[in-house]
Amino acid sequence: MPTSAATGALPVLLVGATGDLGGRTLQALLARGKSVRALVRPGSDVSGLPKEGVTIVPGDMLDPTSLTRAMAGVSAVVSTAIGYSRRKKGDSLRTDFEGNRNLVDAAKHAAVPRFVFLGILASERAPNVPHFWAKKVTEDYLQSQGVPFVSLRPGAFLGAPKGSNREWMLDGLRKGRVMGLTPAGVRMSFIAPDEVARALALAVDEPRALGQRIDLGSDRPLSGPELTELIGRLLGRPMTTRSMSGPGFQLLGRIAAVFSPSTRGMMAMGRFFATGQYIADTRMQAELFGPVPTVEDAARQTLSDLGLVPPAPGL
Repeated sequence: MPTSAATGALPVLLVGATGDLGGRTLQALLARGKSVRALVRPGSDVSGLPKEGVTIVPGDMLDPTSLTRAMAGVSAVVSTAIGYSRRKKGDSLRTDFEGNRNLVDAAKHAAVPRFVFLGILASERAPNVPHFWAKKVTEDYLQSQGVPFVSLRPGAFLGAPKGSNREWMLDGLRKGRVMGLTPAGVRMSFIAPDEVARALALAVDEPRALGQRIDLGSDRPLSGPELTELIGRLLGRPMTTRSMSGPGFQLLGRIAAVFSPSTRGMMAMGRFFATGQYIADTRMQAELFGPVPTVEDAARQTLSDLGLVPPAPGL
């Protein structure tokens, strides 16, 4: 069983530590000298979690009793957990609605000094996108219950996640294709997952962040063709855009959506992206967390993680 390095300081409870972003956030918290209590569902693979500075506690967002125990004596809660991606068998939107509500209730009961929540950019404008709306509902619940909170609301992750999505992304890039998530003339915000993790760790202590809903993004939004051109420039070869908003993709999506609620949610997300409202206002991000990284930095880090370009100097 991993042991905690906590000496004289209360730990931070991290929910979602075994996920891709959760793992990055765990490393960012440890780099800031925090001890971490990782809430982990029974049966989860914990082999990738560090042994030093981390205590594993069993629990589940859908089991309120386990949350009460996990939150006793923590300095803050940081939650990166999601259910809509169905990363693990049994995951669903129930986690994003009911599970998050249970987390908030447990934090209130334990009088946790700060709850750092992973939201989604522009979620309040997307009532027809279930997993976006779940984030907005949770933010409102945190506020209505008087739980001291910070919600960080990143744009689309420009990253190389673990699992099948990573292989899918790598295969497309090797074949010279970049997925465009909007029509050609519509821009949206992107951000590197490591930058989101860094902001989540900083938000634990930043006094000016308390009570805020903070957009996170890179220095500028991009359209699909602009992102394709950028990635092609970094790879040193021409790339083509495979548009999520194209008629062929839309037809296949509509057929699949008949049988899959998650596909219906993804199609609704694509329609929202096409409205041009998915653009971060990064002024508060810059004020609280430092200079906003360029989208070139985010793309280069993604390609480096995939082994397609060398790491940037200093990484």
